[in-house]
Amino acid sequence: MQPNYATTVFDPDDTHSPAVARRLDFVDYEAEVPVHTHRKGQLIIALYGAVTCRAENEIWIVPPHCAVWIPGGVPHSASATWNAHLNYLFIEPGAAALPNRCCTLAISQLIKELVDRLTRENVDYPPDSHAARLTRVTLDELVTMPQQNFSLPVSAHAKIRAMADTLVSHPEDRSTFKAWAKRLALSERSLARLMLRETGLTFGRWRQQLHLIIALQALASGESVQNVATKLGYESVNAFITMFRKTMGSTPAHYFAERKTP
Repeated sequence: MQPNYATTVFDPDDTHSPAVARRLDFVDYEAEVPVHTHRKGQLIIALYGAVTCRAENEIWIVPPHCAVWIPGGVPHSASATWNAHLNYLFIEPGAAALPNRCCTLAISQLIKELVDRLTRENVDYPPDSHAARLTRVTLDELVTMPQQNFSLPVSAHAKIRAMADTLVSHPEDRSTFKAWAKRLALSERSLARLMLRETGLTFGRWRQQLHLIIALQALASGESVQNVATKLGYESVNAFITMFRKTMGSTPAHYFAERKTP
């Protein structure tokens, strides 16, 4: 039986409308969306749950009430939590002055409401229609949304990729930097230089960013703070909460309460 992938339900490139929106609840689809591309750029807004995208040698997390922007023509894949409810906004190239690289955006309540309203419109709307006017307002507002740092640079370098694949699969691995250098047959100095060159981050900062991405996705899917702390190899829940507060500005409970995530 053919998997029910979200990408097989709707082709955004079938229309030349400036932007079209679609709603996807991942309880109805395969949670893994394989690598694909399309002419239109894609904005993925997480209403509930979370989705993780891979594009441009980076991993992008879309926690609740944020969005990831993927320009047209960029190959990407996605993995959603079981409870993910997403709105997609597909934007024709040149229709809005959005970044030419992938990024995560903070999304205002107005943007969320506008995109949600557009999910109920036909894709081929006339240029003088109400849907066209809503689209213009949405795109004008969207270009003002600030970027947020919810990505993890992975790099195509074989040694960095091997380390990243291991730590993504086993985030509880707390091997020291020295141990990783030995495992990759590099000196500590060489690995430090390679990490900075390929990712722009130190090993410690890179692993913390990985833990943050995994934590946001796990917490958004309903896992407890205790389970997430254990999954990431923290010695105590307090140590995990301290990391989360330092990077996100609030505790996990407050972060998700402010975003009204079930």
